Amino acid sequence: MEISKIWTEKYRPKTFSEVFGQADIVKRIEALTNSMNIPHLLFAGPPGIGKSTLALIVMKELFGEAWKENYLELNASDERGINVVREKVKNFARTKSLGHIPFKVIFLDEADALTPEAQQALRRTMENYSATCRFVLSCNYSSKIIDPIQSRCAIFRFRLLEKKDIEEVILKIAKEEKLTISPEALEILYEGSEGDCRRAINILQSTSAISPNINEELVSTIISNAKPKDIKVVLDYALSGDFLKSREKLLDVMLKESIAGQDVIKSIQKEIWNLPIEPEIKVKLTEKTGEIEFRITEGSDPFIQLESLLASFVLAGLGK
Repeated sequence: MEISKIWTEKYRPKTFSEVFGQADIVKRIEALTNSMNIPHLLFAGPPGIGKSTLALIVMKELFGEAWKENYLELNASDERGINVVREKVKNFARTKSLGHIPFKVIFLDEADALTPEAQQALRRTMENYSATCRFVLSCNYSSKIIDPIQSRCAIFRFRLLEKKDIEEVILKIAKEEKLTISPEALEILYEGSEGDCRRAINILQSTSAISPNINEELVSTIISNAKPKDIKVVLDYALSGDFLKSREKLLDVMLKESIAGQDVIKSIQKEIWNLPIEPEIKVKLTEKTGEIEFRITEGSDPFIQLESLLASFVLAGLGK
């Protein structure tokens, strides 16, 4: 029996033209790659938006079949100590490349997980071996990368993928895998991905294992998110002044769908801006939602905190 491939790998873009979203960044990176002399690069942005994929494409465009011999990939979150820089990186950087490109490439994923001491050692290594090695650093937060490293890199800031890009990827895969997906399911899938293409593809593959006919119910089951229409009912009750019905509906949603308090908070925050209330009230409720999310993160009881949030909606509905 053929083992099913992970779709994030099966459908990973292999050329610049296959990359979805990030059009400006892809254009600039492709131009640098075509020059056959890239500088050190710093890719910054959330996970699942193509940083690692773009780095691999650069390698294959530069080195062709010999890319594996000229490429070292490390994950700084797995190996945070200074030995990563002093041993693995240093040993690889001091050897010459194979082929016509005069340098090798080190891809350091989650570089913002490196300790400050390791980053200082990395800076010195970048300086000492710039003639024979280029570094491609990937991070979620560029602010956690020390300034001396940032100043030595061309920085590219990646954004979460837009809705049209996520939908294009999903529909392409659905066609290849002979799946049918309803517009409602596509909408829920995008919301569940939050702009993370890798997460969107994983949700699609998980859902397809249940049925090739993908609808809203199936996707909601996989991502365990509250349905927008259910959250709207909860908030409508609260704004109308019926705290008890709002609380009862919220409890029903959380228990029936097995949804965590923080996931409910995210759904409420999104729904606030669809409510027929004044912008000033929306701002105040958004601020209150942030406070409640912080308290839950700090360990407060989720349902008690959500009750408090519903009380704020009731008061807002009463004009208080």
